[in-house]
Amino acid sequence: MLTGLDHRLLIVTRRVLGGTPAVPLARGLSVFGEHAIGWLAVAGAGWLTGRHRREWVEGAAGVLAGHASGVVLKRLVRRRRPLLAEVPALVRTHPSSLSFPSAHSCSTAAAAVGYAPLLGRPLMGTLLGGMLVSRVLLGVHHPSDVVVGAAVGAAAARGTRAVLARARRAAHPT
Repeated sequence: MLTGLDHRLLIVTRRVLGGTPAVPLARGLSVFGEHAIGWLAVAGAGWLTGRHRREWVEGAAGVLAGHASGVVLKRLVRRRRPLLAEVPALVRTHPSSLSFPSAHSCSTAAAAVGYAPLLGRPLMGTLLGGMLVSRVLLGVHHPSDVVVGAAVGAAAARGTRAVLARARRAAHPT
């Protein structure tokens, strides 16, 4: 893994953004993204509007697939969270000591893929970028954890979308 580069980027991120309003925002994103609950709540709220219900359900399925993929990979890779004296974690708790990939990044990238057609790419891209930076700023992930997590989550969401589209076509052949 990119340990030297990861460490340098952790330190630079903390130096630039530590002590700024980015820290409480990052903590808020951390809570929102825990176990993908915030992203699933967004889909639930979207579904309740009565508009684009299928798309909201499919987006939520992608979020679940993205999050699950991250959790499985985390158990397989077993990379530890960053432990740098210069970058102590800025959150008190995290569900495990495992770091790679970032499940927050997996579920957020999956949400960006699934919800961008509904909420807009600029909004979802901004939220994705914010979540990725927040994990590094808080000192709970190496930068490579969040980059790979985003790729895994996006791929899981795209794969889920393709599988669901195939199932729909099979159920309603033309």
